Amino acid sequence: MNNQAPRLSPLFRSDTQAGILARVLFNPDRSYTTADLSRAVGSSYATTHREVQRLVSLGLFRQEAVGRAIRVSADTSDPAFEHVLGLLRLSYGPTAVLPRVLGGVTGIIEAHIYGSWAARRLGEPGSPPRDIDVLVIGDPPRSAIYDAADAAESALGREVNIRIVSPEAWEAGEDLFIQTVRERPMQRLTLQAESE
Repeated sequence: MNNQAPRLSPLFRSDTQAGILARVLFNPDRSYTTADLSRAVGSSYATTHREVQRLVSLGLFRQEAVGRAIRVSADTSDPAFEHVLGLLRLSYGPTAVLPRVLGGVTGIIEAHIYGSWAARRLGEPGSPPRDIDVLVIGDPPRSAIYDAADAAESALGREVNIRIVSPEAWEAGEDLFIQTVRERPMQRLTLQAESE
């Protein structure tokens, strides 16, 4: 079981719990199995199952049998929903929102959060991040990246800066910006298609 104190918000029980909450509450129109959530937050199935059951019993998640699978979704009618979502928006929202908004953009090979948010997420002390810096490696349409940044800003309530780097430039690593980013904490995003 993950007993480590959450790095971005000590108000949550664990990073696993906060990650599960963020994934489900930021996507209230979707439902997830425990296995889906386990993969998304990088936690064991057993730990994820315990956290999901706690959140169901608290009323933040609804549980429904779909065929042989049990799926959970956000209970947006719960009085705590907006308040918990607000706390998540400040801390764990980027890893729940960015994979979805970038997942539908063609031409992206990799995406990472870097800068102060990634540093805080990976345990580096400092002031709370004011914006989210995202590195996209690939050759996506710029208009789609601008739209993704706008969607992420709307969901997260803060500025999202997306910088595109070509695969060749990233591989060469000669640019000062790329060298600096590589030397600092980064949080890789596992992109998901809009339908996931």
